[in-house]
Amino acid sequence: MDDIEVTFLDRGRVQADRNFVVDGASVATASNRDPSHEYETYVVWNLVIETPEMTILWDTGSHPEAGDGYWPEPLYEAFAHVDADEHHLVDDLGGAGYELADIDAVVMSHLHLDHAGGLAEFAGTDVPVYVHREELPFAYFSANTDEGSIAYLQRDFDHDLNWQIVHGDSYHLTDGVELLHLPGHTPGLMGALIDRPGTPLLIVGDEAYVEANYAGQSMATSLLWSNAAWKESLERCRNIQRETGADVLLGHDLSVFESLA
Repeated sequence: MDDIEVTFLDRGRVQADRNFVVDGASVATASNRDPSHEYETYVVWNLVIETPEMTILWDTGSHPEAGDGYWPEPLYEAFAHVDADEHHLVDDLGGAGYELADIDAVVMSHLHLDHAGGLAEFAGTDVPVYVHREELPFAYFSANTDEGSIAYLQRDFDHDLNWQIVHGDSYHLTDGVELLHLPGHTPGLMGALIDRPGTPLLIVGDEAYVEANYAGQSMATSLLWSNAAWKESLERCRNIQRETGADVLLGHDLSVFESLA
């Protein structure tokens, strides 16, 4: 659609061992028992999607105090958001010419701590926050038990928010914006197909952290809720790309982000 505009927000850099992102990236073998490890830099991003009906914020990034004790130490040791303190949501929106008051709706791809850290900015407002039906209960379950995923922090998402629950495999949010249920990384992960001018944008998000994942190399087991669901979601994304010719935006691949942004 000619009247949809997508603005990319750079929300900082995360550093981590590639083994967390691409399963078996560096493994010991009989002939090489001490392989070298690749410690790489990844991107955290958000989007502002302007349509005639609404201005949408996609995800909210990490909490700015992620490296100052807000994130549990084991998580920060594995995925260090090294410049989170330089990327307050309000400031990054302002740098792109937006204010919080400009946002009509928030879409949460999922509620992991590097995506839900700015949700508190919308507490007590009537701004709808869209989340998949399978994500919200799993986030609370994970944050309050020893099961599920350790990447959920209840203080990120347990606020007075205007939750809007998305059901099913796809959800028509507004003209030109179709939300897609892509379970695998989490049970309620969402992507989207954006019918922007010229080339559509397929938001794959954390279904594939980097290009190697999109090519079929699985993420580390610790990053997958269900490997079988991940494979099905990946094939769905590839089919959509083939059918539409869309550009693909991956979860944390810095080079892909920079080429699209």
